[in-house]
Amino acid sequence: MGLIERVEVRSYRNPFICILLVSLINTMSSELTRAQDDAIALPELVVTATRVPTPREQIGSSISVLTAEDLANCQTVIVSDVLREVPGVAVSRNGGVGNFTQVRIRGAEGNHTVVIIDGIEVNDPGGGSEYDFGNLLAAEIERIEVLRGPQSALYGSDAIGGVINITTKKGQEGLRVTSLGEAGSFSTYQFGATLSGGFQNLLDFSVGTNHLSTRGISVADEDRGNNEEDGHRNGTVNTSIRVRPLDNLELGVIGRSVNSRIETDGFVGGIGAVDADRDTKVKQLYGRAFARLFLFDASDWISWDHTFSAAYTENKADNDVRGNLSSEFDGFKNKYDYQTDLYLWTPQLAHTEQIFTFLFEDEKDRVDASSAFVEVNQDFKTKSYVGQYQLGVFDRLFLSGSVRRDDNDKLFDNETTYRATASYVHAETATRLHGSYGTGVKNPTLFELFGFAANFVGNPNLEPEESRGWDVGVEQSVWNDRASIDVTYFNNRIEDLIAGAGITAINLDGTTKIDGIELAVRADILDDLSFTGSYTWTLTEDANGTELVRRAKHIASVNLN
Repeated sequence: MGLIERVEVRSYRNPFICILLVSLINTMSSELTRAQDDAIALPELVVTATRVPTPREQIGSSISVLTAEDLANCQTVIVSDVLREVPGVAVSRNGGVGNFTQVRIRGAEGNHTVVIIDGIEVNDPGGGSEYDFGNLLAAEIERIEVLRGPQSALYGSDAIGGVINITTKKGQEGLRVTSLGEAGSFSTYQFGATLSGGFQNLLDFSVGTNHLSTRGISVADEDRGNNEEDGHRNGTVNTSIRVRPLDNLELGVIGRSVNSRIETDGFVGGIGAVDADRDTKVKQLYGRAFARLFLFDASDWISWDHTFSAAYTENKADNDVRGNLSSEFDGFKNKYDYQTDLYLWTPQLAHTEQIFTFLFEDEKDRVDASSAFVEVNQDFKTKSYVGQYQLGVFDRLFLSGSVRRDDNDKLFDNETTYRATASYVHAETATRLHGSYGTGVKNPTLFELFGFAANFVGNPNLEPEESRGWDVGVEQSVWNDRASIDVTYFNNRIEDLIAGAGITAINLDGTTKIDGIELAVRADILDDLSFTGSYTWTLTEDANGTELVRRAKHIASVNLN
């Protein structure tokens, strides 16, 4: 029999309706809440920092986790809004909802962040190897992990600043229908529905759709006669199916489709933004198929996991001026990978836990770009080999080391990157020390190499950007773990930073320096009252001694739920 899990209607203009609906929903879900209260608390696991599920206290790298509950408490519609609350993260958006949105981690550039959705790397080769967060809705997202610092040893090119790993919701036992509707000012509305379910651990599925539309605002100055509003529409569909024909075998298919349209303004030198009849239509298609095999899973001392995966991404952006197509940017990515993880537990030997990981990736990126001035069709391939070792001793000291070799084809030299982390837990005082050191690499984008615009000339002689960074911090829990504070210092040095120079791009000689301090505070003041806060202080300076643009020196947020 079907179960209506949640029917949610929000109105920004009539809070009494919200109060009534929330009261009804709470009454309907009281039995479920009591069942959840009886559940056993398990340690929080994170995946991004090591590519295998690992308790958070064993992670030496700096990582933050946002859950579906966090997104619901904040009433988040656009994911980039909630990312502003993560220490070390800066978000900049070129206008209203749906406009191009960049996320920078620890002072690095926007295309220095690898973004993954359900195991699919979604950085767009046709968009400067960057992911546009303007098209990412928060509906149906289960978890967001933000890993900070150079991570190329695990994730390859683009991971100089860090990694953002996003997981969507999957089906649970039984059959559930979830619906959502809301409306507000600027003719803004959102609606969506999801059908999900599961059957005796043999099958789970989830199919959901969400639509957001707004009349929007304009970044052009109204006092100068610019009265046109720039609207945005976004339709997103998520699908996931997982089957387990055997106890030790899981097969899955994941798909995501995004269709959006954003109206934008023009720009005139000496004046700034002006009204213009321009819009961009974006189509994104992401897909992944995988198989997982678990060997010796019932053993007390050994487990051996294997994952085979194939992923495909397609990003298409059509730019129209006065209803006529002016340019097209199409980016494609194919990736095949195999990962194996060997777990060994030897409690009789200093309570030792060891994990050996090997990963192979075969990736091809392609860009097809055309306009009235230029046409570019380019691709490049990379084969990567990754090894990682994790060691835990006495349930206190946790170490990891990773190394990666990228064999690039004609465009770039081969690269070797590495990383080491350490975490020490002093349970008697509820104190944790953590630190990491790693190297990163960022290959030039195809736009920088070949140019896609009339006012930009590509530079095929560009070298990859290279970084080395480290951080060290202390996390202290108090009040019987109802509150904690984490302070981290980070240091990143980038060589051969790519910067604009006239109508082309060049590698800057010398070293770009980034230093900063991150502060994160959490407190469960009452059972139903929580507080979180973060502050980041960042200093940046390129090789010429100039402060990097769009890097705020001070970033802070507070949240009371």
